[in-house]
Amino acid sequence: MSLPVSSRPLLAEIDALRAQLRAEGLDRVVLCGMGGSSLAPEVITRSYGVPLEILDSTNPSVVARALSADLHRTVVVVSSKSGGTLETDSQRRAFTAAFEAAGIDAPSRFVVVTDAGSDLEKLATEAGYRKVFLADSSVGGRYSALTAFGLVPSALAGVEVAELLDAAEEAMSELGADTGDNPGLVLAAALAGDPARDKVVIANAGAGIVGFADWAEQLIAESTGKNGRGVLPVAVEDLEAPEVGRPAGDVTVTLLAAGEGAAVDTDTAGKPCAVVSGPLGAQFLAWETATAIAGRLIGINPFDQPDVESAKKAARGLLDAQPEAEPPALVDNGIEVRGSASLLDGVDTAAGAVEALLRELGDDGYVAVMAYLDSERDGRLRDVRASLSRRTGRPVTFGWGPRFLHSTGQYHKGGPAQGVFLQLTSSEPEDVEIPDRPFTFGSLISAQAAGDAAVLADHDRPVLRLHLQDPTTDVAAVQELLA
Repeated sequence: MSLPVSSRPLLAEIDALRAQLRAEGLDRVVLCGMGGSSLAPEVITRSYGVPLEILDSTNPSVVARALSADLHRTVVVVSSKSGGTLETDSQRRAFTAAFEAAGIDAPSRFVVVTDAGSDLEKLATEAGYRKVFLADSSVGGRYSALTAFGLVPSALAGVEVAELLDAAEEAMSELGADTGDNPGLVLAAALAGDPARDKVVIANAGAGIVGFADWAEQLIAESTGKNGRGVLPVAVEDLEAPEVGRPAGDVTVTLLAAGEGAAVDTDTAGKPCAVVSGPLGAQFLAWETATAIAGRLIGINPFDQPDVESAKKAARGLLDAQPEAEPPALVDNGIEVRGSASLLDGVDTAAGAVEALLRELGDDGYVAVMAYLDSERDGRLRDVRASLSRRTGRPVTFGWGPRFLHSTGQYHKGGPAQGVFLQLTSSEPEDVEIPDRPFTFGSLISAQAAGDAAVLADHDRPVLRLHLQDPTTDVAAVQELLA
């Protein structure tokens, strides 16, 4: 709650560094980070219309594209609380090699954001990296939008982040008041005040904030999805989407709107919804406050994420062992089909496999689509969220892997056992080496997908994996399968 004040000393340091970088012609800012380290800067820069290239994938095609751009204009922000995030460390290694191959002094091109005492701080100091910013270690990653994790990359990209802190500071007293119109309390009650509703659709109704639902999705899912309880956030594309998948009345809707404050209203179907409005800095603080309170209402600790670690350990085990890939149960039109135990009994087509998965969907269930693909090349796949919701009449989430592992991945394993899970993976045309590692980005993302599927199966969650042998041509076939 005090971050709008305690983060202000950072601003002068960031402004000085930004001036230095611009004077040297370094105007391409790349952020390597996962989860809370990337989602807040993404919302901030997109909302302000400022370019920031975010690398939060281990897909070889995505990594190769980031490495192939103009390195002579590039500064890389490496952002990790622990300093040991596997994805971020791998990306840092790849950029180091690329800078060196281009004849560029690599340490001068790295800016680090981390917690004091982390391995990353030690590495950056010893290597002579350009600048190290230390964040408040008492603040968890998903609550860190107004710390160095949110502010540094956004400001280096060109956002006047003082405006965020100003707006948040103006909201501090209201959010700290024990009153019925406290926006944090109103939103917390909408999220978790009714035990009959354990899902929330987040939509934008002209708030002027871009991509906020993806940030809120990570905040809510990773904070509340544990001990078999939680609130499933569903980030949707537009205002009309909340009408999809709500027949059972187990979903509330939260609209981001212009104006100030929070209130309970009705949506276009006459169903209760929460309307939250205000500038971006105030929204960050209001949603973080509400999520922490919602966790207490549900009866869980909103500040830990035990099931995120289980998927990481499973992936690391597969990387260490490097086992042979599991053979597909069937191959249909360039799509390899794999599934959890008994799911594919008697199934001989990809369409039949999808039907088998959806038959596992209960009246209170949801579908999670997890695409370990290239979010730029394969971006049209996001459309399957809405089409599957219309097909099933249930809420559907969509996440790019491995990014979602630091977000809804916690809810998938730790939340209510209601979900059915569809993985989309691919064989990429080219792989990318990770310097000084015995695995590549291709093997890393494969291990992350397989490890997550194994952990889900251990939790008795139904998992179907569709592997595209050629993603440049097979994406259309997957869209047709899921329509």
